[in-house]
Amino acid sequence: MKKFAISLAVVLASAGYVLYQGLGGPDDEAAARVKLPPATAAATPAPAPAAPPTPAQTPATTPAPKPAGQYADGTYTGSSADAYYGMVQVRATVAGGKVTNVTFLSYPSDRSTSRYINGQAMPYLSQEAIQAQNANVDIVSGATDTSLAFRQSLASALAQAKG
Repeated sequence: MKKFAISLAVVLASAGYVLYQGLGGPDDEAAARVKLPPATAAATPAPAPAAPPTPAQTPATTPAPKPAGQYADGTYTGSSADAYYGMVQVRATVAGGKVTNVTFLSYPSDRSTSRYINGQAMPYLSQEAIQAQNANVDIVSGATDTSLAFRQSLASALAQAKG
């Protein structure tokens, strides 16, 4: 539990630093002080406007087809993947060509620590997969083996959905 708390503190501190940099840390201030030379007024003259097309020249506009989702609709069960303390297997539900739900069919749960850690990690992993629409989700600190096995099982389920 102590390792989990320390890992969580490190992850939160890292996320805070990334947000600080992204929202205007010291690097952005230095970039804002850089002066660019003024544009010259006598650059190149603007091109003359083209004559409007006649009705015979106007191409017919057709609406672009709606892009279909990248997966075929259905429910797909991934292969079982080893998570060291047990196996992980997931089922992905696809509707409208998009992943709409990811359910754990099995996960390491024979130890109280495994149940606690996976109880915290599983909702996060499922939510991230739905957001990402693929199996490349972030690994949950403290649940690395479960996260890697989740990615492997989900990738096999989504491979079935593509084919």
